[in-house]
Amino acid sequence: MTTTKLPIVLTRTEIQQLLLVIDPKYKLIAQLLYGSGLRLMEAVRLRVQDIDFDYLSVMVWQGKGNKNRRVTLAAELIPDLHIQIHHVEQYFQADFYNPHYAGVWLPYALARKYPAAPKEMGWQYLFPSGKLSVDPESKLLRRHHIDETTVRRAVKLAARQAKIKKNVTCHTLRHSFATHLLEAGADIRTVQEQLGHTDVKTTQIYTHVLKQGASGVRNPLSQLL
Repeated sequence: MTTTKLPIVLTRTEIQQLLLVIDPKYKLIAQLLYGSGLRLMEAVRLRVQDIDFDYLSVMVWQGKGNKNRRVTLAAELIPDLHIQIHHVEQYFQADFYNPHYAGVWLPYALARKYPAAPKEMGWQYLFPSGKLSVDPESKLLRRHHIDETTVRRAVKLAARQAKIKKNVTCHTLRHSFATHLLEAGADIRTVQEQLGHTDVKTTQIYTHVLKQGASGVRNPLSQLL
């Protein structure tokens, strides 16, 4: 008999506490991990043009299984996203003064189809690295995205500082997004689409979290006391 390992989920209060103490440099990306249900690598690979302010959504290209999807974006993040894009523009303008700068990395097929794209603002990473580096494959000077390990460390540290007694990872924020959506009445298919799951059975694990907790069981002791 196989047992299903249930995901670790934070309460809304724990999410608030974590976001309150996290290093400000990583707060916005953490807010996207939770508020848009992104996987860590999906978040660090976001391009400026993936943010749709008009339709309050985020485009995720080639997520797990090379699937594309459109996910929700909290309106409250708009001011901070504009500030972040301004930071990207500052890097972008400075990079052009470097004669060796080759533009941002693009997948091979895209780079062939849009040869000018690496030096266009829309294609720049939303969360760029603080320094230029040589691409190990092409040997060209580029500005990569932020290192995902630094985000992992920031989330771990914030969880400790917030005195959360759970094993918190970046993926915990995605688990919490899914569980809180279901808790708020979203249907399972909507949550499946937001998460980019191929099989709805993968999404149903979050209903088990609810059924085994306060939302699903009337505790017999509580009825006596």
